[in-house]
Amino acid sequence: MIGYEGGFTVTTNGTGAGPEADRPAGAPVFGAAGVVCRADRGFHVPDSSCRSGGGASASAAVCHSVAVHQPASVTPDAPESIRLPLLTQQWLDLCFVHWEVAPETVAGLLPPGTVPDVHEGSTYVGLVAFRMHRVGWLRLPGVPYLGSFPETNVRLYSVDGHGRRGVVFRSMDAARLIPVVMGRVGFRLPYLWSRMRVRADGDTVAYTSSRRWPGPRGASSRIVVRRGERIEEPTELEHFLTARWGMHNAFFGGAAYLPNDHPRWPLYRAELLVCEEDLVAAAGLPAPAGAPVSVLYSPGVPVRLGRPARPAGIPTP
Repeated sequence: MIGYEGGFTVTTNGTGAGPEADRPAGAPVFGAAGVVCRADRGFHVPDSSCRSGGGASASAAVCHSVAVHQPASVTPDAPESIRLPLLTQQWLDLCFVHWEVAPETVAGLLPPGTVPDVHEGSTYVGLVAFRMHRVGWLRLPGVPYLGSFPETNVRLYSVDGHGRRGVVFRSMDAARLIPVVMGRVGFRLPYLWSRMRVRADGDTVAYTSSRRWPGPRGASSRIVVRRGERIEEPTELEHFLTARWGMHNAFFGGAAYLPNDHPRWPLYRAELLVCEEDLVAAAGLPAPAGAPVSVLYSPGVPVRLGRPARPAGIPTP
């Protein structure tokens, strides 16, 4: 179990090569022929489009020429409106807790055809706790009981060969068994059944969870935040961590991209009063070694999810 209080700032440095040497460490390198490499920090693209190579640097990479696009711009508003949603729902009382991590640490945990999305050379692990409210299919009314429950996710940040930025869920603890089973079977999502509770008391919100099935049984979290002032102009990093307009997921042997659409996030500063958790480690990631670099709160947004788009991956020769 890991506990945190206070705060700190982490910076990373990397060394580049050639004309791209002044780019942020770990940032993608796009060649004239559309070649994408992330080589300066031992970055490995998790498919056959990139392999380790020798040369001046032991961590250099040799990449095949593949037709990839520059990552889409990070925008606070959805790039496209979803007119015919597959699912509708509301995400309420959200707490975003993030730790900085080197891209090579998480690259192998992403679906084939995706790589870690980076901001100024780093990527992030997110622990996001919230209330799911009234999940509904198509344009049908949301379900009041089975469609409403607390949820806590461990997520990573991804980009695919089409330049689409998204998130990858490593675990999704939820308090309703039927939605957990539907999410696991129907969408191949890592949903887990847990005992959970969200309690608000004035400007303080507490989130608790304890895993029941399928395991590791007993993996848990206790997060308490105090909401601060409204953020009128979020930073680039705050947009990067919250304005994610899709999800990448391994799906029946391939990779799928599930888009979402919602109003711009209303974001607030938040003070992390308690963070006792082992969900990050249970999701196959290194346990956080210190305080998070970002803690945010949002009262929430209504959300529309579109149909999965395939293929999501970086094409291979």
